Amino acid sequence: MPATATPFVVMAKPLGPICNLNCGYCYYLGKTSLFPAGERFRMADEVLEAYVRSFIEASPGPIIHFVWHGGEPALLGLDFYRKVIGLQERYLPPEWTCINNLQTNGVLLDDEWCAFLAEHRFHVGISIDGPARFHDACRVDNAGRPTHQRVTRALRLLQRHGIEPDVLCTLTAVTAPHPQEVYRFFLDHGVTWLQFLPVVQRTQGGGVSELSVTPEAMGDFLCTVFDEWIRHDMRRLVVQTFAECMNVWLGRPASLCTMAETCGRALAIEHDGSVYSCDHFVESEHRIGNVSTDALAMLVDAPEQVAFGLAKRDGLPDCCKECAVLAVCNGGCPKDRFMPAPNGQEGLSYLCAGYRQFYEHISPYMERMAALARNRKPVSGIMTELKLKEAADEEPWRMASRNDPCPCGSGRKFKRCCLSTYRPRL
Repeated sequence: MPATATPFVVMAKPLGPICNLNCGYCYYLGKTSLFPAGERFRMADEVLEAYVRSFIEASPGPIIHFVWHGGEPALLGLDFYRKVIGLQERYLPPEWTCINNLQTNGVLLDDEWCAFLAEHRFHVGISIDGPARFHDACRVDNAGRPTHQRVTRALRLLQRHGIEPDVLCTLTAVTAPHPQEVYRFFLDHGVTWLQFLPVVQRTQGGGVSELSVTPEAMGDFLCTVFDEWIRHDMRRLVVQTFAECMNVWLGRPASLCTMAETCGRALAIEHDGSVYSCDHFVESEHRIGNVSTDALAMLVDAPEQVAFGLAKRDGLPDCCKECAVLAVCNGGCPKDRFMPAPNGQEGLSYLCAGYRQFYEHISPYMERMAALARNRKPVSGIMTELKLKEAADEEPWRMASRNDPCPCGSGRKFKRCCLSTYRPRL
């Protein structure tokens, strides 16, 4: 089977939904119901080999990204991943490279694990929800015990072994009200790549759970963190959402599927080889084949999968098509598009108001950074520009005495106007 013309991603779940944590917002633990009682949730050797071979054959190369997801993929142990490396070496064409990404909760990582991951140049994603009081509110193990101490230990171990992990922090009703505390936790721990993932957890009645982030809280969180990042931290921390926005403002396509015009290029493969349209749509109606019998190149380009991807664009309500931030939002993730639009049309994102607030807030900054980039100047130069501008804006306030006219322009004396609420910038 020839390779596809366009690269695609596969979220491989070699242990299915089995996990050593019981996170309150996890959308995957319940996937055990897709399988018969007594199911052995472990990818068999022949399924693993079929997957590695088929993915390499389907990829245009010369770099191929394997993503190991869960559940908790580290539960399979190091021998499983030694087998993965051996199979990749067997089927990889000359001068091609495999990059493996392990998405983990970190609880099982130790020095042996980290040495192996460093030796084989794994990229590692680790889930941490900020300070312990937020993290442990949702991310407990199967005995109900907190995990924050174990996960931050894993973060330090990875860093000690020369691995700079991609950190994933969920935005929930617990974390979203505290943007500065959450953000500064990651700065204090030397994180260099950070992703914020909004949790929208549906209930049986069609609403959302109490743990779900509200659109307004998400918007406020992202705006607050962006304002901190663009003034102080651009040179030391990549925030995925901000980086993806920069791509769009530069006229490049978003690589993050939630922001792209269409989807369908990110498959999910379960432990039994079943292939699904998306990690968030591992449901019987979205099962498109099995890697043991079907080539991945055929499945990702199959008519039903193409239709799945195009539905994101074609199903937009009219208000989205007319929206000023459509080019960067594109309606958000299809899993969250269950709200009616103002005119009653189906398919509006639950998070619409929050994303619109955020994209409108960052627009002037992104336009300036795009201009810097087009002039072959570092986009981080905006940090200096903002510092100088804000210092100039601050000067009239800093120099005003009690009896001077208030710098706000009200015509009243400073002492009878804004003096009591004025706080100088630090």
